[in-house]
This record gives sequence, structure tokens and C-alpha cells, in this order.
Amino acid sequence: MAQKIDTREGRRKTDDIYENADVMKGEITVEMEDLKITRIHPSEHTGSDSVRIRSSRAAVVCLVLLSVLLLTAVIVLCVQVFTNIDLFQTKGKNILEERDQLLTRNRKLTEERDQLLIKITSFSEDRDWLLHKNINLTNERDDTVVKNDNLIKQRDQLSWKIKEMLKSIHEMDGWIYHEFSFYYISSEMKSWTESRRYCTERGTDLIIIKNTEEQEFVNTISGGAQVWIGLTDIEVEGSWKWVDGSTLTSEFWWSAEPNGQRGENCALNNQRWADYPCNSVFKWVCEKSVLHYYI
Repeated sequence: MAQKIDTREGRRKTDDIYENADVMKGEITVEMEDLKITRIHPSEHTGSDSVRIRSSRAAVVCLVLLSVLLLTAVIVLCVQVFTNIDLFQTKGKNILEERDQLLTRNRKLTEERDQLLIKITSFSEDRDWLLHKNINLTNERDDTVVKNDNLIKQRDQLSWKIKEMLKSIHEMDGWIYHEFSFYYISSEMKSWTESRRYCTERGTDLIIIKNTEEQEFVNTISGGAQVWIGLTDIEVEGSWKWVDGSTLTSEFWWSAEPNGQRGENCALNNQRWADYPCNSVFKWVCEKSVLHYYI
């Protein structure tokens, strides 16, 4: 807007210059007319008038030349001014365009900076998470190393116990190995309590039958004989438990058994189970678990 006002002001000044030039031209025309009149009527002037006229003519010529030079200078100056105004306007326009480009670039750089800051923040969070994860993994590794050392110690102890067990196996006459357990079938006959004492004195106990496969194995090694097993309800009538305190998971009672007659609180195996008085005498089966031997 300021540029448009400057342009109008320049044009207005130019018009004033042209108007002044016209006025000067009119004055010069009047003077020239006076000269013509003087030339037409020379006889009317005296000698001093001729000198004055010649001086006036010289002055007029100088004035005309100065006016022409001044007008030319003014015109050249106006042309330069308008040319400079156009140049300034062009430069101003270019500067504004450059400014807009710089503003646009600055805005883009600001956006890129903000995105980089967001990425940096995200990377920092990822780094912190990885550091925390690394600490946890290091702790887990240390725990694993400790556990591994303990397992190595247990392995060594287990190896020693196995050697001791193998040594004792050679000293155990009449014991039968089956599915990680050793079994002993007595040739004598004792009460349930005496039978169990015999087993415990040798680091074993009466047999605990856990499944059908073991039941069939006992029937096989007993040869059909009646043998005491480690099952009783001495503590609570009707609540049958194994000698290790565990409850029944598999049952192989004869039909109508257990009947609880005459204080029958101990279990006897003869293909299947039946309850008998604990003071009755029968053969028995001792069992020693290899896993228990390791503990």
C-alpha cells in the first residue's frame, strides 16, 4: 500500500514539473513575440534601447538554454526515479517471496524438530525399558547360575547316593527291582505291625499300591499268596490311608470289602484287597522307592 502511494506521489510531482515547463514555455513565447515586435519597429528605439535589446536577447537565450537543461535534467531524474521505484518494487516483491519461503522452511524445520523430539523421547523410553529388561535378565542369569550350581551339587550328591545304593543292592538278597522301586517278599509270617517293623528297620516300609500295573506286579511276585500291604484304618475307622499318610487314589477291594468285622483294620492282598485283624499273621511285601532313596 505504501508503494502504491509513493508511485502516485511521484506521478503527481511529474505532472507539476510538466505544468511549470508549459508556463516557462509561455513566458519564453511572450518574450519572443516582444523581440519580433522590436525587429518590426526598429526606428522607434534609440541606441541605448538597442544595447538593452541585445542584452535581453542574450539573457533570454541563456534562460531558454537553462530551462531546456533543467527540463532535461528533471525528465532524466524522473525516469531514473520511476526506474528505481520499479526496481525497488521488484526487489521488495522478491524479498517478500524469500521471506515467505523462509517462513515456510522455518515452519517445516520446526515440525521436523518436533518430530525428532518425539522420536528422541520414544527412543529414550525404549532405552530405559531395555535397560530395565537387561537388569532383569542379568538377575535371572545370576539366579540361573546359582540354580545350576545347586543342581551340579545335587547331581554330585545323587551320583554318590546311586553308588551307595548300587553297593547296597548287592547286599540285599531277595529284593526285586521294578519301575524305580525295590520289592521284598517275605518267607516268614508275621502280624501287620511286626511286618511293618521288619520293613522300617531296613529303611523301607510296607508296599503302597498306586495303580493297576503295580497291583498286577504284586500279584505276580507274591505267587497268589496272601500278603500284608501298607494300608490301614487304625487311626480312624473307615478312613483307609497308606503308611505314608496319603489317601487312596486307586482301590482294588473284593466285593463287600472292607466289612470292618472283628476289628479288621489292616489290608491284606490276595489278588484283590480285604480287611483283616492286624494281629493275624501273613507274609508281607516291603517297598523301597529309588526316588526316596535319593532324598
